[in-house]
Formats: sequence, C-alpha cells, structure tokens
Amino acid sequence: MSETVYRSLLWLLALGFAAAFVYLCIPPLMQNPDVWAALMAGFVNPYAAGYATDTIMCWCVLAVWVVYERGLGVNYGWVALLLGLVPGVATGFAVYLLIRSKQADLAKG
Repeated sequence: MSETVYRSLLWLLALGFAAAFVYLCIPPLMQNPDVWAALMAGFVNPYAAGYATDTIMCWCVLAVWVVYERGLGVNYGWVALLLGLVPGVATGFAVYLLIRSKQADLAKG
C-alpha cells in the first residue's frame, strides 16, 4: 500500500467515525444533556458493556503508546488522546498514526 493510500484511508476512517459520532450521539445528547447518563448508556447490557470496556482499554493502550513514543520524540500525541475521548478511539488512533507518520517523514528529511 502506498503512503498516499495509507494516509487517505486513515483520514477517511477518522473523519468517518467523527461524522457517525455527531450523527448518532449529538441529537440525543441535545435532548437530554446528561453526559454521565450518556457515558453509562454503553453499559446497559453485558454485550454493550463488553464493547464499552474494549473501547476504554483501547484508549488506555493508545495512551501508553503515546507516552512511550513521546520519549522517542513523537510530539503532539496529546491531540490524539483528546480526540480518543471525543469523538472516540477510532478517530484518536487514526490521528495518532497520521501524526507519527508525518513526523517520521520529517525526520527522514
């Protein structure tokens, strides 16, 4: 896969999830702005709880990776961590891969 296709797909996935999040989550949150209830809605049954826990753990893995690579000179990982919270890990993870890819290109010269 070429670098252009790789980056294009990451942008597509990051923005696609962000758009899905806005479409699916913002309207109900506007009707009932109880953020805590919205967060806990991911745990309404065992299956949803499993997916929600997986998502939380994926964010934790991303956080460990970002902190580790900060020591290796990868900057701006905090942006990916914030985007991993809202709209979600899919966007945060894709953005982190784009950040580190861009910085790797700059390091190559």
